[in-house]
Amino acid sequence: MIIQDVINHLHNLAPLDYAEDFDNVGLLVGDKNKKVTGILVTLDTLEAVVDEAIENNCNLIVSFHPIIFSGLKKLTGKTYVERVVIKAIQHQIAIFSIHTALDNAIDGVNSIICDQLGLTNKQILIPQSGTIKKLQTYVPEANAEALRQALFDAGAGNIGNYESCSFNINGLGTYKGNEDSNPVIGQKGVLHTEKETAVSVTFNKHIESKLLRTLFSAHPYEEVAYEISTLENTDQHIGIGMIGDLETPLETEDCLKLIKTRMNTSCIRHTKSLNKPIKRIAVLGGSGAFAIPAAKAAGADLLVTSDLKYHDFFSAENAIVLADIGHYESEQFTKTFLVEYLSKKITNFAIILSKTNTNPVKYL
Repeated sequence: MIIQDVINHLHNLAPLDYAEDFDNVGLLVGDKNKKVTGILVTLDTLEAVVDEAIENNCNLIVSFHPIIFSGLKKLTGKTYVERVVIKAIQHQIAIFSIHTALDNAIDGVNSIICDQLGLTNKQILIPQSGTIKKLQTYVPEANAEALRQALFDAGAGNIGNYESCSFNINGLGTYKGNEDSNPVIGQKGVLHTEKETAVSVTFNKHIESKLLRTLFSAHPYEEVAYEISTLENTDQHIGIGMIGDLETPLETEDCLKLIKTRMNTSCIRHTKSLNKPIKRIAVLGGSGAFAIPAAKAAGADLLVTSDLKYHDFFSAENAIVLADIGHYESEQFTKTFLVEYLSKKITNFAIILSKTNTNPVKYL
């Protein structure tokens, strides 16, 4: 097994195409074609984590957070980021980050929090837009069904019925071979025009390259005319944050105590009680102040997140309880989840859970 094989498994869980634009996900250090000797899973990649990988003969670190977030202009070992990268390169250890790709996955970070809190009726809080695309091409009627099936097999979906069309010399569907071509339809040097059918399918954007390879392979023309457009629909299975329901409503204080216990956090910063039972809870792992309006709009009684600033708490406006449980605390169960996922996919060697506590925040 090579590193790319592991990346493929992680991509199936959380396609990197859905990571946030500001993020830096994927293989950050190392050669994707290197044979894997062992995998260490961590929340953050620190020097101690690299040492742990060396000790356990792991040449791949799967990290939630990216060690390289903004550009590196020097590698002198002056910062902890530079030291980590230098040590990883010296010991030929690859580093892969999944970060907001997993944040936006339906079974990712926020689903983990919901499960930890025992929430039911889970839904994406802020669905991602621009994830659904449409492919349209034209094909001879005799080849339409085979092409459609090939596109479906590649992961596309049908958005409607075929539409029969005829085209002239200037339209889609004309084919003219030359002395170097090997035309499927028509004869070399002869213009051929025949009745065609429009084939339209929708697909999630992360399979675009796969779908185009299938199109070029299954289409009878050597030069395939096609169009891809992005639909405005939001995808209810891709997006950040999640919302769900407690099976039994709890008073604010009891709900906060439950969150503190289930999320294994030393303290919770929160706004005042609304003097009504908490039933509907929104969650967003990591920094989630931006989700406050969405949580309100979704009818959440309480939002569990982290990194709230002083003025963020005012935005509750007596409409919702805001609970800041800490950044590390909100994402701490992610690495266990990744170990369990990879262990099911890769059975020929152990996937190691890092024992290093990478939380930089301490509580007195």
